[in-house]
Amino acid sequence: MKDIAIYGAGGFGREVACLIHHINQKQKQWNLIGFFDDGKSIGSTNEYGTILGGINELNAWDKPLAVVLAIGAPTSVSFIVGKITNSYIDYPNLFAPDTFIIDPTNISFGKGNIISYGCLFSCNVDIGDFNVFNGFITVGHDTSMGNFNSLMPAVRISGEVQIGNCNFFGVSSVVLQQIKIGNETVIGANSTILRKTKDGNTYVGNPASIVKY
Repeated sequence: MKDIAIYGAGGFGREVACLIHHINQKQKQWNLIGFFDDGKSIGSTNEYGTILGGINELNAWDKPLAVVLAIGAPTSVSFIVGKITNSYIDYPNLFAPDTFIIDPTNISFGKGNIISYGCLFSCNVDIGDFNVFNGFITVGHDTSMGNFNSLMPAVRISGEVQIGNCNFFGVSSVVLQQIKIGNETVIGANSTILRKTKDGNTYVGNPASIVKY
């Protein structure tokens, strides 16, 4: 088994620890050695492991280590990845054992993606790096997705959708077919996107429209 650590020891980090456990139940792949988290004391523990340090300790790690970033905020994940300079670190994709891919020969994933329980991917799908699929999500045919996107539970992405980088999709949000989502967009829970979004805005409602805070 290969050593793996989780960056982020909060609720999502503990969920990812459970995901690793279930992956190992099907086929032993990972030895979870603990967590990295800049907001917690070295040596403190939760029910799934010990805090090994923060970014400095990770960059000083002196042997190969797989790291999964269990953080829901896209910009935070992007920032942390930019701070990791250790050549010993690699970023595997984690797939829940019940992930369903309609055509495994016509789909691609980059690195560092987390695919949690109950997700379904159609054919001709292209997924970039460090995306979070946080359970019971469907992704339609001919969809492309960039990097550092977070999809909360029960998101529905229709066919031929184009998604850029650093977007956040709230619980049970829906993107209809052939829509383009650019960059740094927030889509509220239960919202439905009917037309192309404008970068850097928050959309809420059905149909969704821009809201300002």
